Amino acid sequence: MTELTIATALACMLASGALFAFSSFVMDALGRLAPEHGLLTMQSINLRAPTPVFMTALFGPALACIVIAVDALAGDGEPLALAGAALYLLGPVGTTMAGNVPLNDALARVEPADADAAARWRDYARRWTALNHLRVALGVAAAVLLAAAAV
Repeated sequence: MTELTIATALACMLASGALFAFSSFVMDALGRLAPEHGLLTMQSINLRAPTPVFMTALFGPALACIVIAVDALAGDGEPLALAGAALYLLGPVGTTMAGNVPLNDALARVEPADADAAARWRDYARRWTALNHLRVALGVAAAVLLAAAAV
């Protein structure tokens, strides 16, 4: 189980790194564009993001976290591993499904020519980025806890 926990910690960090790019510079760059350009670019990103490679990087660790959590709950695992698995499932996975994806779906329906498109883009970017910061923080915390459990 130690090897799985280490591999999962690394995979959690990989996923968090991809999300970190959006928190650290991508959303800021999109926000500096004219609203219709930022909106259109994010719509395009959202269409391209669910590739097999990215989905595997984001949701693969979730499967491993489930295995780790079951092991810990069965009394065989490390409590830190359970905490790390739970953080990843609640953070990057839960926040993505409950927060970021619904926002993406709503943004997909916005036409850049709509009178309220600029305001909707700014609201989307603010809310989406806040949720993304949460995904990154919980993903990194999950990786740290999983790594600590494996040591």
